[in-house]
This record gives sequence, structure tokens and C-alpha cells, in this order.
Amino acid sequence: MKYFLSITLFLSLLIKPRAQQSFSLDTLLVQTTRIPLKASETGRSINILTKEQIQQLPATTFYELLQTICGVEVQSRGGFGVQGDIVMRGSTFSQVLVLIDGMKINDPLTGHFNCYVPVSNMEIERIEILKGAGASMYGPDAVGGVINVITKGFDSLKNGTTSSGNINYGDNNLVSSTASVFHKSNKFYVGLGASINHSKGDSILPVSVNDSTTLEGYRNYFDIKNISLSAGFKINDLWELKVRSSILSSDFNARYFYTSYQSDKSTEITSNWFNRVQLQRKTTTGSFLDINASYKRSSDEFLYTPTSDPNMHTMDYLNFTVNNSNEINEKFTFKSGIQADLRKIESNDRGNHSDYHFGAYLMGVYKSNNLVLTTIAREDYDENYGFEFCPQINAAYNLSNLTLRASAGRSIRAADYTERYNNNIPLKTYIRLGNPNLMAERGWSEEIGINYSPFKNSLFKATVFSRQSSNIIDYILTNESDIDSDIGTLVSGANYTFAKNIKDVNINGFELELNSKFLISENSTLICQMGYTFTDITNDTLGIYLSSFAKHLINAQLILNYNSFQFSISGLYKERTAQAAESISSDLESSYGLLNARVGYGLMDNKLSLNIQILNLLDKEYQNILGAKMPGRWLMGGISWRLE
Repeated sequence: MKYFLSITLFLSLLIKPRAQQSFSLDTLLVQTTRIPLKASETGRSINILTKEQIQQLPATTFYELLQTICGVEVQSRGGFGVQGDIVMRGSTFSQVLVLIDGMKINDPLTGHFNCYVPVSNMEIERIEILKGAGASMYGPDAVGGVINVITKGFDSLKNGTTSSGNINYGDNNLVSSTASVFHKSNKFYVGLGASINHSKGDSILPVSVNDSTTLEGYRNYFDIKNISLSAGFKINDLWELKVRSSILSSDFNARYFYTSYQSDKSTEITSNWFNRVQLQRKTTTGSFLDINASYKRSSDEFLYTPTSDPNMHTMDYLNFTVNNSNEINEKFTFKSGIQADLRKIESNDRGNHSDYHFGAYLMGVYKSNNLVLTTIAREDYDENYGFEFCPQINAAYNLSNLTLRASAGRSIRAADYTERYNNNIPLKTYIRLGNPNLMAERGWSEEIGINYSPFKNSLFKATVFSRQSSNIIDYILTNESDIDSDIGTLVSGANYTFAKNIKDVNINGFELELNSKFLISENSTLICQMGYTFTDITNDTLGIYLSSFAKHLINAQLILNYNSFQFSISGLYKERTAQAAESISSDLESSYGLLNARVGYGLMDNKLSLNIQILNLLDKEYQNILGAKMPGRWLMGGISWRLE
């Protein structure tokens, strides 16, 4: 791993293309900031993963793509998109907000399901990652950061038909494929995307000689399928209508995903159906109106052992937003919006519950000479915490090759249904108990940083960040005598993993990033990205998730296209608190490094390519969650295409 990082840094500094061959890294307008701005104008630390990177990186899933980005820690429980938690700047997994084209998809049941993104990789135009508080723009949950998946249909398409995809076969009977096709003609477009990751999985070794599970009968199997349809119609010169409907289903082995008990032989089946309608009105004077409605229905069937009764959950999330922006003049743009949403659950072990939420915001961007100032004020009402005010201010000062930036904002998050109500079943000591008396989390986040471009094609970023939070929700080992009696009948004197509020938690850290993009020759390009993140926490009373993030995190990627030859490699290294579970003879090491690689050769003017991909190149044995063994080296090969 250290050799890969050294090579990446060396190439980034060594290669200096001719002036006419270089190109800017700051040409895209960031949509996640509500009012589109260049990254250098936002005052925030923002990363963008482009469609070219998405198609060329050694990654088969959304999680594997994200773990190449500086400051983004993915705590996967299994490979190939089975399940994973996203952590940013010392957040818990529930404190990161995930969007598809600006609409929330966070799951009401649990934050473990927040990243079940029902969109294939080949449908994605880009992924925007905003680190730090985003509650002033999007409401609750945007504490550690915001991840916005922008699809091709909801961004921009050229007239004609385009198709991209890949088909791979690999170890353990793996079938991994993703594809999309889009057609646009004058006022109408339609798009179709699909993906599949299916394998019998690698073997799970018996945890002890007393474990009767056979080697062949217990494997890390997974079967994940997704299909998505989108369409749009330009009604007239002002109005445009866009729609999307996506279905994602997952069936997988979930042993030790949530417990560290030898009796755990869990399996899980999840699904979610996401629908979205958008009506837009855009005028030549700079006025822009968009009306959005989305509906997500998700389900979960969890089986602890083959002989136990399943836990069944059905979740509904209805979200409605209206946003309107006006360009007052060249210096000032104003935007306002309202949001209303309804969350609902029907469950045989958590009960039936529903909550509603309303929010409204005012936002202004002021540009004067080199200064860009963004101010946002938002008021929310939620059944869980009443009225809350979340302001935000961002500032960017741009010189010829240097940007100074700073931001500060407030965020809030209410407990999900698992954190509140996971206590309506026979209360076993291995069950993480919910707490219906949980208070909402509140916090302030600040950051200051610089962007420095020594060359037009290179960007160095340094950011110092801080967050002061109260009532953070986490699971803490608690004796039965200290748990309220209304939770249920508990075993006298037993210890339970119980959801509680932690009074004060302070997070501090910094990020260093180096991004370079070169045109080596007319048909050859090189992309190098590397980042280091240090995160520290000041509180001695930490639960399961607050103590699990990486104190030191390095992410890196390198993509080389040389004529018909394609090569990419990504890597990460993390140091975190070591853990051990004697009951299952499992250890979570304090550090590990990981490498993924892909090699391809283009045919037919690179419209078709043959590729070989290796995940976990060094065959590292590691875990992100104690007990949940991650896959070893996994080889696959196949074909990919890009047709226009």
C-alpha cells in the first residue's frame, strides 16, 4: 500500500504537460449547494466523482466508488454492495445524508440502509460529496456530510442514443454486470439502467470446533439486482417534466452484521422501490422553479437463525419539495424552498409508527470581485423535536491560483425507528435495545481551508474542521438496573447494548488532498487523487459507532488511459480502535490497507474493451465491523462498452 501511495504522489508531481494540453479541475457547477456554483466558489470542501472515473475505477458498487474519495470512510459488512455504512468527519453512519438528484433516500428504519442506492453505476453522471453540515439546505440528518448521486437523465443529455456497461464473471461463480441505455430526440428522452451482483460467496469458516455449521452450507452469498427507468419531456420553452422509477432487491448472508454471538446465523432480504417526479420551469431571466415529489417503499426480512421467527418491516417515505431561485443581478442570486415529508413503518418487532416533518429555507449568494458569500437560514418542525433553526454561512475568496474558504453551520438529527423502538420482541441479551425516550442530536460544524493550484491541472486542498455536538445517539453497554422499566422485561442483572444520548461530543481534524488530471498526449490521460484525513474525538463515554471511525484515513486512486491501454488502481489505509469478540474468536485489527486494480484493452476505437479486475489485490484478511469477514482476493474478467 505504501508503495502505491508513493507512486501516485510521484506521478502527480513529475508529469507536467504542455500548457495547451492541460485543463481545469474547476469547470463543473456543483448542484448539491442548491444554487449551482463552482467548487472554488462554495466555501466548502467538495469532491466530485465523474462518470469517466465511475466507469474506469476498479469498483463494482457505489460503496467501492466512495471509498476512493478523501475523507469518506466506508464501513462495509460484505463485498459487492451487500451493506455498508458511510462515515464522514467522525460522524455515525446515520449522520450522512444520501440524495438521488437532490431528493433524500435515507431509510426510516435504520441508517444501515441509507446507501441502498437504486441506480446502476452506468446511469450516474457524477457523484458530489459535500463534507460537513448540510442541514440548512436539506434538513435533518446532514451532519457529517451530503452525498448527491446525479443521474444522466436528470443532468443533461445530447440528442442520440448512448449505451455503456460491462459484463464480468469471476471467483465463486460471481456474475457482476451493470448497463444503461439512453435515447434523446428533440423534446423527449428515455433511459434504462440495470445491474446485478450475484455469487455463492466465499466460505465462512466455523468459529470453533463446537460450531456444527458445515463449510459448504455457510457462505457469504449475495444476490443483488437493480432496474431503473427514467424519462423526460420538454413541454414547451419554459416547462420540463422528468420521472424516475427504480427497484433494488438484495438477498445476502448477514452473519455477525449486528451481533458478536456464536448463535448468530443471520440472513437478510431487503428491497426498495424509489419513485420521483420533477416539474421544472426555467426562464431566460434567470428564474428557476422546480417542484418535486418522491415516494420510497422499502422492506426488510431479517432472520437471526434458520429456526427463529423472522423480523418483518415495511417502510414508507413520502417527500415533497418546492424550490425557487431568482438571479437578481450579476452579484446576487436568491433561492427559497419548502419541504414536507412523512415517514412510516409497519413492523412485527418494532411496532407501527409514523412521523411528519416540515421545513423551509432562504438562501442567498453574493458575488463581488473575488469574494463569494453564501448565507442560508432554515426552520424545521418535526414531531420528534419541535421547531429548530439551522443557519449556515460560507465564504470563499479567490485569487489567481489560490482560494481561501470558511464555513459554519448548525445541524440536527432525530433517532430512527430502530434506535427508538427495537424493544418490542422477547428481549434477548444479544439484541440492541431501542430507547423511545431519545432526544434529537444537535451540533455546530466549522471548517477553514485553502485550495491551491500550482498548475492549471493540479489542485491541493487543506481543510481544518471541527464539530461540537450534544445528545449524540449511540449504543452503550448498560446494566439492566439502569434501563427504564417501560422498555420491557429484562434479565435481572444482565448487560444490554442500549441506545442512549451522549451529552457532549467534540470532533476535530484536518484533511489534505492532492488532485491532478493530465493530458499526456492526444489519446492519453492520467488522473491521480490522494487524500489523508485525521479525525479525533473528545469524549470518554463512547458507544459502538462513535468509537469505530478511522483516526487516520488515506484514500487514493490512479487512472491511466494510454491509447488503447487502460489501467486503474485504488487504495486505502486506515487506523482505528482495535476490537475483539471472544465469543466468536474474532479480532478487528487496529489498521489495514487495501488495493483494487483493473486492466483493460480497448477495441474498435475503444468502444469495446476487454478487462480484468482484482479486488483486494493483496488478499488481506480484514473486517470493518467486528465479526463481519470481508472477502479476500477476488478475480473477475469480462467486457465493457461505451457506444454513442
